[in-house]
Parts: sequence; structure tokens; C-alpha cells
Amino acid sequence: MSTEYNFIKACWGQPVDRTPVWLMRQAGRYLPQYMEVRRKVTFLELCKTPELAAEVTIQPIDYLGADAAILFSDILTPVEPMGLKLDFVPGPVFENPVRTQADVDALRIPVMEEDVPYVMETIRILRREFEGRVPLIGFGGAPFTLACYMVEGKGSKDFAQIKRMMYGAPDVYASLMEKVTEMDRQYLNAQIAAGAQAIQIFDTWGGIVSPVDYEKYVLPYTTKLINGLNRKDIPVIHFVKGAGTMLDIVKKAGSDVVGLDWHIGLGKARDILGPEVAVQGNLDPTVLYAPKAHIEAEVKRILDENAGRPGLIFNLGHGILPTVDPEHARFMVECVHRLSQK
Repeated sequence: MSTEYNFIKACWGQPVDRTPVWLMRQAGRYLPQYMEVRRKVTFLELCKTPELAAEVTIQPIDYLGADAAILFSDILTPVEPMGLKLDFVPGPVFENPVRTQADVDALRIPVMEEDVPYVMETIRILRREFEGRVPLIGFGGAPFTLACYMVEGKGSKDFAQIKRMMYGAPDVYASLMEKVTEMDRQYLNAQIAAGAQAIQIFDTWGGIVSPVDYEKYVLPYTTKLINGLNRKDIPVIHFVKGAGTMLDIVKKAGSDVVGLDWHIGLGKARDILGPEVAVQGNLDPTVLYAPKAHIEAEVKRILDENAGRPGLIFNLGHGILPTVDPEHARFMVECVHRLSQK
């Protein structure tokens, strides 16, 4: 087990000499060196070219000095080979969304090493490149968030289509969720087999339902997914955006680490989750637009709220925004390291 990494130690709630930090979407549009690569290829081509995907995964480690790298890919990568045509314009769009039982029946579960071999190859390249330097996080979307995209066809303001299916055609919803959960399980286990040292599950839309509906319609599938992972020595991070009001329910999914957005104080979240669950978060991404003195004060506030408890991974409460000054992101990482150094 790679316990020499502060990031992995923090996932397990073990003591560290300084708080580890990484940023969601740390490989991306705020970095000029990323945009240089991106100018040559489309987003999907970048995801599907292992050498380039590895290059942009490495860039923020070199630039920011972050304590963990996250595979460059997209949560919808394994959904496309299920039989849905995916495009980015600029956000993800499926031209044939899933609406009926026949649509669900037509979906296939991909054979990961054959259908998304580039993901596994990127992981293998990165493990060689990062050996002894930083651990590599693999990731996927939570079943509910993947289903939202598959049913809506794209991002949504009200998620009326998925909720219509959930309430009005619960059997169709359940069969879709079962299939997506099984695909997800195989996909994340393939990442673990390829060398991912931690797994993050992104439930970007998990917070669009009430706590009662979350427990009924979302939690059972995330729990099944997490229980189905080959988790020996592999910590699992579960991030549900907008879930500050229902962390007691989110905790039931059984992850090792719960990711927090900025809508709940870190100290309060830790009190709700208890000492046996590590946390990741939770600086508002827009704070990186502020002057450096304000960034430093906010980092200190979050570290103070944690009150020295083990099991903290510092991160933003959602992905870094594309228009942020990279120097501010780097300064934030430096602040976390400096202010938390034992």
C-alpha cells in the first residue's frame, strides 16, 4: 500500500506532516499549457489519445505542486460505447437520449479494455511517470449523474425528464440505474486494475433531489457501486454536489472520503460525518479570483475549522473555473502546505 503519500494517508484518516491538496479539474482550461495542447485536438480526441491525456494530467502536478493527480478524462467516456452518440458543443450532448424501456434494453455494457482502452493506457503511462512522486486518482460519474445526462440528453436547469422517469416510470428508471451501475462498477474496477491508486465518484447532480428522494432513488445505486469496487487498499472518494443538507444520508453510501462543496462549513460537516470518515474540500472556487491575502485567509479558515483532525484533503468545493489566474491556484496550494506544515 502506498502509505508514503500524504494524500493516501489522509484518505485513511492517518496523520500527515502537512495537509494534502489537489484541485478538481486541475488539468484544464485555466492553464495556458493545457490550451496549447487543446488547440491541436478536440476535447474527445484529447480524452482518447493516451499520450496527450497523460501530458495534460502531468501539467498541473509540475505547475501547482499538488499532492495527487487525477486522470484526464470525462465522466461520460464509458457511456458512449453503451450505444449513445456523444458530442461536446461545448458541454456534453447525447443526440439520442434514453426515454423508454426499449431505449434501456438497447444499451450494452462495454468491454472496458476493448471499448475504452485509451483510458487504461493513460493510467498505465501515468503510473510509470508518477512513480514515487504523487498518487493517481481514477474517477467516474455516480450512476445518478450519468443517468441524468443519458435521459436529459445534456445538462439541464430543472431535470424534468429524469424526474418524470423516476416518478412516472419507476420500473424504467430502476432498470436504467441497474445497467448504469453495473457499467460503472466494471469501468472503475478496470481503472483500479490498470493502476489507479484511489477512485473519486462524482455525483454532480446528486443534490437536485430532496433528501427523501436521494435516499430512495439515488443512494441504493451509489452504495451498490461502492460495494462492488475492488477496494483493497484503494480509497474511494464520494463527491455529491449540493448535498450539504443530507450528509448523514450520503455517508450511508460507504465511501472512505466524502467530498464537500462550499455550501456547508467544513467543521460542521465533520461533526455530522464523524471521525471515521475523511473529508475533501471545500473552498469556493470563485475565491481564487480574490486578492492573495483573501485566498490565504480563506485557506486558514478552512484549516482552522478542521481543528487538526486527521483525514482532511484540501480541495475546492467544485472544479476550478477556466478564467482563474493559474498563479492564484498555485498560491492556494502553497498556502495549504505552509499553513498546515507540522
